Amino acid sequence: MNPLATLDDPILALATAPGRGAIGIVRISSPQPLEGLIHALFGQALQPRHAHYLPFRDAAGQLLDQGLALHFPAPHSATGEHVLELQAHGGPVLLELLLARCLEAAAEGAAALPRLRLADPGEFTRRAWLNGKLDLAQAEAVADLIDASTEAAARSASRALAGAFSQGIAALRERLIELRALVEATLDFPEEDLDFLEQARARPRLAALEEALAALRARARQGVLLRDGLRVVLAGQPNVGKSSLLNALAGAERAIVTPIPGTTRDSISESLQIGGLPLHITDTAGLRRDEDTADEVERLGIARSWAAIAEADAVIFLRDLGRCGQPEYDAADARIAVGLAEAGARTVLEVWNKADLLDTPPPEGPLSLSARSGAGLETLRQRLLQAAGAQPAGEGSFIARARHLDALAATAGHLAAARALLDAPHAPLELLAEELRAAHDALGAITGHTTADELLGEIFGRFCIGK
Repeated sequence: MNPLATLDDPILALATAPGRGAIGIVRISSPQPLEGLIHALFGQALQPRHAHYLPFRDAAGQLLDQGLALHFPAPHSATGEHVLELQAHGGPVLLELLLARCLEAAAEGAAALPRLRLADPGEFTRRAWLNGKLDLAQAEAVADLIDASTEAAARSASRALAGAFSQGIAALRERLIELRALVEATLDFPEEDLDFLEQARARPRLAALEEALAALRARARQGVLLRDGLRVVLAGQPNVGKSSLLNALAGAERAIVTPIPGTTRDSISESLQIGGLPLHITDTAGLRRDEDTADEVERLGIARSWAAIAEADAVIFLRDLGRCGQPEYDAADARIAVGLAEAGARTVLEVWNKADLLDTPPPEGPLSLSARSGAGLETLRQRLLQAAGAQPAGEGSFIARARHLDALAATAGHLAAARALLDAPHAPLELLAEELRAAHDALGAITGHTTADELLGEIFGRFCIGK
């Protein structure tokens, strides 16, 4: 955010995407009333929450366009402030003229808005959060709904925006408050000590709270997958069919396929979806030892392959059924398997390719498929979903972010520490109270009840201007 700007300033921005379009919207939000600006722009008042079809004119009175003007007095607006929206034709030059005219009109007369300025990224949504129109998780869901790459992600973001995730957090916080109250009461009456907590069933309450938290964490992990997708790397020796498999999964010729070893020298990525889950697949250079190739470019490609493997959520270790049993080939595959373990690959799916070249059934165990014919591809898709822990995006799903998972994990850690203290003989109840307070604060960070300013800047700074 601009360090010279304040949240008391009226703000202005184009609320529709840049470029040509049928409609363009200019939005103004202000803590101060907008009647003065409205009169400077139109020479008349606007009835609240009614669409007025009016001419939009420049300072000299020349017609710029005709469109709709809507006035939303506070607090009945998206930001909770006084809001004015101008809907005009979506020409870039026209919209720039309207923005300039609003800034110009804001400087006219004592009743206008001399401090009106262009909005920072995410500032409209940030004001909605500050004014209690949204909590922080809902505010993030606004950006996630805009950025959704699949229908399932869009629907889940919409549910998060409607408060599905926030309601789950609120329910946990309420139960934590009850448990904290019991412990605080015990601290106030130390002669009761642990007998009071035993009579109040503090242990079963804590166990039920941990169980509810575990269920919410599972749903949040699914939400992160829907938002960020699954990063999958195709790995294996040269000429095992990695590029062919990428093309088959993408349904298009995205990678060059030749019988020449080392054709793929750099990483090639393609985004697609499986069952509503975004999938980001990377085809990498064939893995072999540096001494097995004299091509410096290929060596650089192999180094990038290992870097991609280390960052992947899942690795498809592709092997060639036609060369299975050849000592040199099997030894190279064994080296790759060791390398995958050393690189810290999280999930490795061993897949045998070129099943169409066999006269006999493929060996049992690892998945066998044919990238050329498409046989086995659907099974591979399902295996990828299983590896990711993905569940069908049902009515209860909501979008989530990695920071939400971190906060939920921190909450779980504090509750586990509280359980250990509750079970220990003669444990200081002050420590138990502190662990419960820390768990409560960790949950509050998700919805914005306890949030650092640096985090707010990081969250809202990623929004587009005008949102």
